[in-house]
Amino acid sequence: MAAKDLKGIFDVVSILRAAAILHGHPLKGIVTTRRKPSLRLLIRHRVTVIDASIGHVITTLPAHNVFELGFSPLGSFIITWQRPSKDDNGDSVKNLKVWSVLEGRTSGLKEEEHNVVGRFVQKSQTGWNLQYTYDERYCARLVTNEIQLYESADLSNVWNKLRVEGVFDFAVSPGQNHSIAIFVPERKGQPAAVKVYNVPEFSVPVSQKNFFKGDKVQLKWNQKGTELIVLAQTEVDKTGKSYYGETTLYLLSANGAFDSRIELDKDGPIHDVTWSPNSKEFGVVYGYMPAKTTLFDTRAKATHSFALGPRNTILFSPRGRFVLVAGFGNLAGQMDIYDLERNYQKICTIEASNASVCEWSPDGKHILTATTSPRLRVDNGVRIWHVGGGLMFNEDLQELYHVTWRPHGLTTQPLEDPLHPAPSPHASALAYLGTVKSPSKAAGAYRPPGARGQVTPLAFKREDEGGAAYVSNGTLSLGIGANGFGKSRKRDVPGAELAPDEGFGTPTAANAVNGDDQLSKAAVKNKKKREAKKAKDAAEKASGLAPAADNVRAAATPSPSRSPEWKDHRGHERNRSRGHIETRPQVKQGQRDSRRSREQQPNRQLHAPKTNGAVPAQDVIEPSPDFTVTSPGGGGTPQDKKVRALLKKLRAIDDLKMRRAGGEKLEGTQIKKMDTEDEVRKELDTLGWTE
Repeated sequence: MAAKDLKGIFDVVSILRAAAILHGHPLKGIVTTRRKPSLRLLIRHRVTVIDASIGHVITTLPAHNVFELGFSPLGSFIITWQRPSKDDNGDSVKNLKVWSVLEGRTSGLKEEEHNVVGRFVQKSQTGWNLQYTYDERYCARLVTNEIQLYESADLSNVWNKLRVEGVFDFAVSPGQNHSIAIFVPERKGQPAAVKVYNVPEFSVPVSQKNFFKGDKVQLKWNQKGTELIVLAQTEVDKTGKSYYGETTLYLLSANGAFDSRIELDKDGPIHDVTWSPNSKEFGVVYGYMPAKTTLFDTRAKATHSFALGPRNTILFSPRGRFVLVAGFGNLAGQMDIYDLERNYQKICTIEASNASVCEWSPDGKHILTATTSPRLRVDNGVRIWHVGGGLMFNEDLQELYHVTWRPHGLTTQPLEDPLHPAPSPHASALAYLGTVKSPSKAAGAYRPPGARGQVTPLAFKREDEGGAAYVSNGTLSLGIGANGFGKSRKRDVPGAELAPDEGFGTPTAANAVNGDDQLSKAAVKNKKKREAKKAKDAAEKASGLAPAADNVRAAATPSPSRSPEWKDHRGHERNRSRGHIETRPQVKQGQRDSRRSREQQPNRQLHAPKTNGAVPAQDVIEPSPDFTVTSPGGGGTPQDKKVRALLKKLRAIDDLKMRRAGGEKLEGTQIKKMDTEDEVRKELDTLGWTE
């Protein structure tokens, strides 16, 4: 562990390295308290509490395999979380422990459990820590369907309970009013709800907001505890605009006087939302890139919007004078600093590429950025910037796990102009700046020779560069250019009819009018099937073709386009098995020709005038001839089967002749097959077949 103090300008910066060794034990974590100058270090087999101002060890906690650490607001208690385990009897071990860092609480306890004031079973690492009120009078923890409250001095007995069916998350107000906000997700068609209760009056909530599209939320209190921001998010975006679900923002007052949904004027996700330390305004970064950053007051009214840009982070300085709008993660790492007291004037833009940590100093004059492991295992290091944009300190490290400022209250910081005078940079900053090459003029994107010397089309520009705004079409991975370029890849089903263009009166527009856009794709598909079936049944009833009893009546009435012989032949079995032997005499060639000639003659009796709406039976039904026709695929004598096989060979030979006449080169087996034509014809003559 190392500490840096730069000529009295900076407070202590505590740096934790993977290679740092304290008494021969490698460090695993570091946490600081805001109210006391102490520093807590997590070591492999114990937790050590150190006074960071003088380096004195306050106490050591014999906790093994600790994975999470936390301080109470005033620094009186330390909370540790260990991996869940079971004892020899199969019972769960109490892995959440609360330790006291004050003297005089170790009497009567075993050596391995000294300073322990409370123990609980906490299986989930998510939301593991206890939540304290600002004065540490009460603390709370979430269990199934209820929130248990304890007096901090007595953690062995539950002081009060807030029981709510399905409660999933909660947040204790940091203000002087003891309030608790809880979240209940959607259940059985009921909307999600965020409710605010005053401690200990849990009978009726003082403020409440119900909404849909809320699988999980982030509950953000302002510093005074008077207003609550609810950032709701769904796991899946049913509109198809995003892979990461939908996000919505709500604002509630702790006394129930105001609640509203915050309307955002740019489509896209909400990247970040942060309260100002003055508790009177908050900032939101939202929308598709380039994102928009807007400040709102406590009545959800927009007061100012900054320029569009690739940004996803907003941080207020401790006194609320400056605001930092940056783009980290997969963005370039640019940080814009604005002065809110000088008409939102932009002070500077800082290039902090690959930064994974960004914090304001307690005095509000400097900004700490760092690249840490395992987020990135290269270029690890710490840099400190002045609010005016200059680099004040730099240190490159082989492997850095964590870095943070030592907390200090605002009362200990003098009221000075943060911009003037500008401090002198540290020698490490001057050495680093001496190695950095001045950026050359950007060559710009490649342009083909035919497009050089021309104005860049708006379709290829970002919105903050004057291009067209991004508009999502509600589909994913279709590659459709919303700015006027790119191919439209519609899902085409081979063999299906082309869908008409979307518009009013088309199925898509009709679905939107009927509310089908709220249904899932499977529900819309099933609805269309039901409507098509209803339309088909109505058409059959209108034409007199009832599906049940009417079929028998319709079968007795022949169609004008069908001959009586065909109607008589419908009653016979159409699909016969291959082993079926026809007992009736077979049709000879002359009989087949005579039947064909009879079918070609017009059936005059079918067109005879009707009498009283009925057709006489003798005019419709004729006696069937005393022979049957065998199906080509089955039945018949072996001789007939052989004739059909030989005729099939002749057709194949004729096809090969046509292909050779067209200039196609045939294979040897195909030519040999053509040479057998005379043999096939002789065999047909032997069987008595004539053309």
